[in-house]
Amino acid sequence: MPCSPGLPQWGLRDAAAFEGRPGNGIEVRDMRQPEERKLVVFDYSGTLSLEAPRFGQPDRLVRAFAESGLSALGVKTPDFFWDQIVNPTWIEGSTTPLGYKRVMAERVGSLAGGGNADEIGAAVSRFVDGYLDHSRIDPLWRGLLTRLAGFPGASVVIATDHYAEATGTIIRNLRGWGIPAQTVRDEDGVRSPFLIANSADIGFWKENRRFWEVLKRRISPEKPLQILLVDDFGYNEELGDRYGMRTAIEARREKTVAALRDVFRVELQVIPFFLARGAREDEVPLRIDQARERIWRFLNPAAGPSCEP
Repeated sequence: MPCSPGLPQWGLRDAAAFEGRPGNGIEVRDMRQPEERKLVVFDYSGTLSLEAPRFGQPDRLVRAFAESGLSALGVKTPDFFWDQIVNPTWIEGSTTPLGYKRVMAERVGSLAGGGNADEIGAAVSRFVDGYLDHSRIDPLWRGLLTRLAGFPGASVVIATDHYAEATGTIIRNLRGWGIPAQTVRDEDGVRSPFLIANSADIGFWKENRRFWEVLKRRISPEKPLQILLVDDFGYNEELGDRYGMRTAIEARREKTVAALRDVFRVELQVIPFFLARGAREDEVPLRIDQARERIWRFLNPAAGPSCEP
């Protein structure tokens, strides 16, 4: 039977049912022992987590403002939220351990001329908790990530420009699927299959070579000989978010790829995970399936397409 590229056997069809346990009805092709050490790097928001940027859609934001209590504090419109709160505080929030809650509470308090600190803190906390709860890794990635956690010769890093709270959210999400994970700053001597590299923990964005230098020191001496990067470079973020400005995306992509290549000095492949604005419901599963096939080929270059028998 001819193969259909883009449809890996351990792919989309059974993703919802696959929980990484044997005997669950899904037949998985045995993967070869790779000859070289390989590193797969995933972006988080906009790539693994598609609900994170969707939370920024105007109707969702307005509802979240009302439910959290931010509306009563003057945060009523998406434009105000992006222009007066998120964009002015993004650098501090994403390159320091302060966290989303603290930088937002300080900004809201400043705009409100002080106000009741407890009331502001409670409203901000409810809003950020709601955002993080929605910022889960899409279940369509689950089967692949579970397989990668046990793939010999390969390491996985989730690298993200994000707030400090995202680190714990990602780790809890992975552990909920039975995937051990730890931060790039953990020094307990135990190596988990997945490392979480967050700009808020490292102090630099991914476009800065110092971000990757920290990661390289963490995984040494197991320096990879090949790297695959799966990233949307901000393309899938909401338009009001300055991080998703089209003029900045290509520059960020070029800087990130150049920094990663310069630090590791190995073969680097890139999968730009771009979704069309207002994508059809069937586009996301297709794009994830295409990325999954590319990852299969990266890990198994001589195996050919991963097809149904």
